Amino acid sequence: MTMTFYNTDLQYRVTLDTKLNLFIVFDKKDANHFATGITIEQAVQELKKTA
Repeated sequence: MTMTFYNTDLQYRVTLDTKLNLFIVFDKKDANHFATGITIEQAVQELKKTA
């Protein structure tokens, strides 16, 4: 399942890796720019750190 979100800072797409139980957040403009986290919020924060 993939969902796209719009944040005031960035646009991102979220997927859930059910084998690892991790959320993967992809920058909507650059699929090579992504981050993971136990929660969606954690993954988004990690993505912002690398922006």
